[in-house]
Amino acid sequence: ADVLAALNSGPTAVAELETALASVLASFRLGRTNWFTGLVSRKIDRILFAATKADHLHHGNHDRLEAILGKLVARAAERAKFAGARVEVIALASVRATREASVTSRGDTLPSIIGVPMPGETVDGRTFDGQTEVAIFPGDLPDDIAAAPSDVRFVRFRPPKLERTAEGLTLSLPHIRLDRALEFLLGDKLA
Repeated sequence: ADVLAALNSGPTAVAELETALASVLASFRLGRTNWFTGLVSRKIDRILFAATKADHLHHGNHDRLEAILGKLVARAAERAKFAGARVEVIALASVRATREASVTSRGDTLPSIIGVPMPGETVDGRTFDGQTEVAIFPGDLPDDIAAAPSDVRFVRFRPPKLERTAEGLTLSLPHIRLDRALEFLLGDKLA
């Protein structure tokens, strides 16, 4: 779920995201299966709610992003747990578009992210061309979604360019917690 885009769009979009996630989850048959019931019917026994674009925030805010998504899916997650499904909420980025840094401004050290904003993105009146790298202090997410300001704005970033080794092999794209998501969903199924 793109929680940051919903926060950018305001409280109505956040409420719509909550409703959409609950509706999607309601369409699945939830619960544990064993080898016998697995022959007759299929059930979903693991549910991962992932807040995407975690790379658009400093890692110090990832727990808050997870908490916000956790509150949005709380009722649906409780129903899933009651049915016997395992539920986890994480903040991740399947492709990491930024890197972290600390920037000093007016004597204060701010946790920042460095990346190339998408063409047309605007920060403090400056519009980006999609080519220029910039360091941005993304701000802090609130501890409680009800306390989220209505003027929250998160910048969208371009994905990184693929790097190659000296031998010409393409390196994999960097990510945040994609391995943890796959381990939760598939780990013991592959063992």
